[in-house]
Amino acid sequence: MNVANEKAKRRRDAGAPKMMRTTLLLLCLTLGGIGPRLLGAAALASASPPRKADLVIVGTGISGLAAALDAGRAGANVTVIDMWSVFGGHAVMSGGLVCLVDTPFQRTNNVFDSPDLAIRDFLKHGEDANPDWVRLYARDSEREVHDWLVALGVGWSQLFPRLPGNSVQRQHEAKGRGVGLVSPIYRECLRWTNIHFVWNTKVTALLIEEGQVRGVRSVGLRDGSTNDFRATSVVLATGGFESNLELVRQHWPSALPSLEGGARILLGSGLNSLGSGFDVATTGGAALTNLDHQLFYSTGLVDPRDPSGRRGLNSFNPESIWVNAQGRRFVREIVGRVPDFGGSVPAVLRQPQATYWSIFDARGRAKFFVSGSGWDDTNNVQREIFANPKMSPWVKQADSIAGLAQATGLPTDALEKSVRRWNEILRARDDTDWLRFSPSDTNRPSPIATAPFYAVQYFPLSRKSMGGVAVDLSCRVLDRRGQPIPNLYAVGELAGVGGINGRAALEGTMLGPGLLMGRIAARETVAQLKSKGKLPAAKPASAASEKSPATQTSDPESLRAWREVLRQLVTEPRPGYLHFEKAHAVVLERNLDCAQCHREPSPLALTAVQLDRHALIQACVVCHGSVKE
Repeated sequence: MNVANEKAKRRRDAGAPKMMRTTLLLLCLTLGGIGPRLLGAAALASASPPRKADLVIVGTGISGLAAALDAGRAGANVTVIDMWSVFGGHAVMSGGLVCLVDTPFQRTNNVFDSPDLAIRDFLKHGEDANPDWVRLYARDSEREVHDWLVALGVGWSQLFPRLPGNSVQRQHEAKGRGVGLVSPIYRECLRWTNIHFVWNTKVTALLIEEGQVRGVRSVGLRDGSTNDFRATSVVLATGGFESNLELVRQHWPSALPSLEGGARILLGSGLNSLGSGFDVATTGGAALTNLDHQLFYSTGLVDPRDPSGRRGLNSFNPESIWVNAQGRRFVREIVGRVPDFGGSVPAVLRQPQATYWSIFDARGRAKFFVSGSGWDDTNNVQREIFANPKMSPWVKQADSIAGLAQATGLPTDALEKSVRRWNEILRARDDTDWLRFSPSDTNRPSPIATAPFYAVQYFPLSRKSMGGVAVDLSCRVLDRRGQPIPNLYAVGELAGVGGINGRAALEGTMLGPGLLMGRIAARETVAQLKSKGKLPAAKPASAASEKSPATQTSDPESLRAWREVLRQLVTEPRPGYLHFEKAHAVVLERNLDCAQCHREPSPLALTAVQLDRHALIQACVVCHGSVKE
């Protein structure tokens, strides 16, 4: 969104600040001493980041945070800018799966891997994967990614079962999924006084002087202010474009069936994965490569938390069969949370409107899976999906298969025949129709025979950009002649993670490579600063600044008043407050106490002290938690 559009949006939302002032005035009357104190505190400004830094990083996903931490630890003065009001990007929403090679965790689990074996797997599965980046990652992922994360406190809950294309189990699942993977990096960043964060700000252009990048120009998404942040080097870590349907369609993979007419594609990447970094990079002369290398899942479920119905979740049920509009099985169903680029994705795209229904029964209901932080809490799955009236167009339940057919609009005879045939196949222990299992397989699903019966509608899900800004092995951005652009770096999904995936990923091959690229870019910029004698020693913040989250409880009358404030704020959208609105809608829905997240029991966070970033890390589990029933 450009500056002019942002100003227009502010004019449309001009009533919101007035509403907020009115609400605060009422709150003053309601809360007595608290209200005036907060209004007075609103005038206080938090410490502003310097307008001149050694390094500006654009984006607080896993690659941007890794770059910030390594550069900050080395003594660089770092400014990190993000469109959101919180850290994490797409990574914090992920399942926390990291593909790593020959690690202690593998060896502890009697899995024996090697860089040579991983290189062969990457190159074979990816078809046209970048061999230089493949070799670098396979060789260095244990030391540069695994050991670095473990030293920060990241733990592994399991090695995921061996996934297609991998000779051995390599996918390490972080404890706490995406939140558990990214939070320790951000928490450590907060300890360093030379790492500064700028929130709710969009970078719109590079500052280029005498052919060299000298910083970035930005616009504040809440107030429309324009600011320049100057730096010796700039690292772009803005993510991909898989939440921009126009770009997804424009760069549609030639290996997939064409997307016909009104076929629905759900958006499954981060909310800010709109391709803004591509515009910034290309105006600075960057070359783009392999934009048609995109990863789609065949298991897109409409996201119940998205009122537009455009966004999706990666979901599946290993106990289900998939049927098309004719009520018939049409593909070998995938039974894991991974894309099936060569099989199920093309098959789904060939169906009318690119959709199908997943059919399962009461026993199979327990195996229903949603990927991402927070969704392994089965209470969330029940509340948000199966018991949510908003999901009724896509989630059906009936006491018989005939009733399920009626609810979905599928042909009754065909659906009953498909379920009957599936149960016969299971008794025979051999799927001769679609080869999903054979007599030698011991892990077979159960029959669909126990009421109630369920049908869940799925669509293709756009997920990952595996092409992007062209970079070399130092993460320097390349121009259209293949030459490095001075002082400009790109990392993570914006750079297609170096092309190590080629056309198809081994899974878990975005987070790890993205982190490694962030560390490489930091190393390069630090070396440049050292060569100029510009790197002072850095010290982490004192332990006293790392205060524990609030533990007090709000008094009932204050809490009632604050909730009334929140109800008004979340129902009248304001520019730059999307995360605030989403998070506090959850607070209202679940009747939470503001003091769980804020040092002072206020949802408005009017001062830097009140908005305790350490406390907010702990609060992330409210929306993105990982707590089993």
